[in-house]
Amino acid sequence: MLTDRQKRVISALQGDIPITERPYRDIAERLGMSESELLETLTELRDRKFLRRFGATLKHQKSGYAANAMVAWQVDEERIDAVGKIMAASRNISHCYRRDPTDDWPYNLYTMLHAKSEDACHKIAGRLAEKAGVDDYTLLFSRKELKKTSMQYF
Repeated sequence: MLTDRQKRVISALQGDIPITERPYRDIAERLGMSESELLETLTELRDRKFLRRFGATLKHQKSGYAANAMVAWQVDEERIDAVGKIMAASRNISHCYRRDPTDDWPYNLYTMLHAKSEDACHKIAGRLAEKAGVDDYTLLFSRKELKKTSMQYF
């Protein structure tokens, strides 16, 4: 169960974090608490496994990465952890997930791959496939971003 203060802190962190010298202080002031109280609350949430990480979203197109692809991989279940570690270690991979395959879609490992071009995405995926010993994969290129927001819990 979360306290009211913990819910207020979570709510304040759901949107953009201020780009300032002391963002936690600024958030704390907005919440009517001290910076140390905010940090203590964040530590409590982390220790209780409610808070796992903070993330930053980079506009990859503006940083030189003009192409991104969700790569769906078909990996033997007994190798999924080892292959996932190989994929996750690549600097071009930002996300790596294991999901259940279906009768119509046999893929069970997914990576988000970023590169300067679609051709580069194909080449990187090929190198990763060779390194991981995976033969069956497909690249799904992003064509248009329809929605990209953070979750709103409170």
